[in-house]
Amino acid sequence: MRAAHLTAMQGFLVGLFGMLALLGSPATPTLAEESSALRGDPATYADESERLLGFLGAANTEAEARSIEDEIWRHWFLAPDARAAELMGRAMERRRNYDFAGAVEILDQLIAANPDWAEAWNQRATIRFMQGDLPGSLADVEETLQREPRHFGALAGMALILTQQGRIEQAQAILRKAVKIDPFLRERALLVTVPGDDI
Repeated sequence: MRAAHLTAMQGFLVGLFGMLALLGSPATPTLAEESSALRGDPATYADESERLLGFLGAANTEAEARSIEDEIWRHWFLAPDARAAELMGRAMERRRNYDFAGAVEILDQLIAANPDWAEAWNQRATIRFMQGDLPGSLADVEETLQREPRHFGALAGMALILTQQGRIEQAQAILRKAVKIDPFLRERALLVTVPGDDI
C-alpha cells in the first residue's frame, strides 16, 4: 500500500474507530454481560467452541452471522467457577456505571484467580482502551488471543488500537484475519481493498 494512500486512510479509519469506541466496544455486548452461567466440563466447552466458530465461518447471511455471534459471546462469558462469575458481574456493573478504575480493579482480581479465562483479559483490554491506556489494552488483547486465537472481538480491538497508533498496515492485516473467522464482522467495512483481495 502506498504511503500517501496510507496517510489518507489513517485519518479516515481513526475517525471511524473513534466513533465505535464512543458508542461502546463491540467486544462487550450487553447480552453477554448479564450471563453468570458456568462453563462446566472443559472438553464439552472446547467442543462447543469449535462447533460455534465453524458455524460462524460458514454463515451465509448477516442475520445468521449475528445470531451465531451472540451465541459465541454467551459462550465466551461462561465462567470457570461461581466466584469468577460473581467478579465478572461486578466488573461489568462498574463498567456500566462508568467506574472504569473500579472495573479494572475487580478484573485484576479475576485474572489473578483465573488467568486462563480469555474473556477476563478481553474485558480488561476493553476497559483499559476506554481509559486511554493503549499499551495496557494491547497487552491484554495479546493475552486474550493466546487463550482464544479466534476471538474476533479481540482481533477487532487490536485493529482499533493499532489504527489509533498509526500502524495502519498492521491493523488492516489483523482485520483480514478477523474477517476470515467472522465473514460478516461489522468492522469488515473498515477494510481497505487492494488488488487481489479475496475478501
